[in-house]
Amino acid sequence: MESLYLLIPLSVVLAFGIGALFWWAVKSGQFDDMEGPGHRILHDDDMPAEANENKAGDEKNN
Repeated sequence: MESLYLLIPLSVVLAFGIGALFWWAVKSGQFDDMEGPGHRILHDDDMPAEANENKAGDEKNN
């Protein structure tokens, strides 16, 4: 019975902590784009970023 005096407040504090972490994640935008990363991996991007920038710069010059 005495252990309930410790376990009940501890579980309430834990529930509030989990709720606060969930609230922070929602407010910081963690759940905004759920499908984007799954689609982004399908795009073929074989050239390094520097080559893409150079190619874009060459096309603008022509």
